[in-house]
Amino acid sequence: MALFPFCKTPSGPVRVTRKQLVLYCLLLSLLIYFLHGWKAVVNVESPHPVFHALGMDRGTEMTDMVVVRAVGQQLALETSWGAPLVWGDSSNSVWRRAEFTQRGIRTGLLVLVVGGYAQFLRRFLSSAEDHFLPGGMVTYYILTDNTRSLDPPISLGPERELKVVPVAELPGWERLAQRRMALLTAAIKDPIRSEVEYIFCADVDQEFVAPVGEEILGDLVATLHPELYGMPRNAFPYEIEESSSACVEEGEGDYYYTSELYGGLVAEMYSLARACSLLILQDQANGVMARGLEESYLNRYLINRRPTCVLSPEYSWWDSALAADVPVQRLISLGRQCEALDQQKREENNC
Repeated sequence: MALFPFCKTPSGPVRVTRKQLVLYCLLLSLLIYFLHGWKAVVNVESPHPVFHALGMDRGTEMTDMVVVRAVGQQLALETSWGAPLVWGDSSNSVWRRAEFTQRGIRTGLLVLVVGGYAQFLRRFLSSAEDHFLPGGMVTYYILTDNTRSLDPPISLGPERELKVVPVAELPGWERLAQRRMALLTAAIKDPIRSEVEYIFCADVDQEFVAPVGEEILGDLVATLHPELYGMPRNAFPYEIEESSSACVEEGEGDYYYTSELYGGLVAEMYSLARACSLLILQDQANGVMARGLEESYLNRYLINRRPTCVLSPEYSWWDSALAADVPVQRLISLGRQCEALDQQKREENNC
């Protein structure tokens, strides 16, 4: 009872009344509740890429920043503007799958495969055959500088086809990120626009590990970043450089979206890709490049044009200390998972 000196009576002995005992129990219960309800990341020995994006140097202690994520919350099923927030096993997703399946839709899945990224293609396609719109009509669009990466051809199921769109070699990730939106714009214009109703753009260094069905279809679809879902807005690595076309003002933005998977109606995706490519070209002309590269421009666009369907982190996930807990992991980013590991673990996982 030395922790509660105010309970000491003038005569000396410590006495606790029944009311005081109840008060102590209540205070203790509240303390336990808050400790279990919230977790804080206050010190990282080797900062995660998210904190690199925030401008923090490797090896520094983050004593001036506390990132808090709420846990144990009920899964949100709708955004503040009324768009569905998709979890694959929810009753709403079951209804959406049934609705779209009846329409007999052909959907495109596009990946950019240049340079060393060819090593991921076969794994990506094999997993997509197992889990991406199972039983649906799908056309894979492979934008590549090396058609030999498809030899020998992968076996496809009924109503599935693969088309190769040759592109010039783009060495270096930064140059690739600068050109990806322009390449997507050109591919949608010809041939994609006349062949499919929906098109999704995905990074090739990923693997489908659980069903991704028609619940993902929508006019304009974005996927929540798994490390930033549930984080406060001030943790989002939006572009803050005012000279950049991707700059996001204080108070703007609802979520932070990943560039690992996004899509929608062909017309909507053409507008998105064209707008982002023009913003990138504008910044290049001014000698500026957003710190989040392509992802920064994607998030800028999705603030101005909110998505009509938002996919939960189930549809873009990787194992890291900051990744949100999800009921099911459906699409795993192998590349970003490697980025989240220290050097020793990268070697162990052949990163």
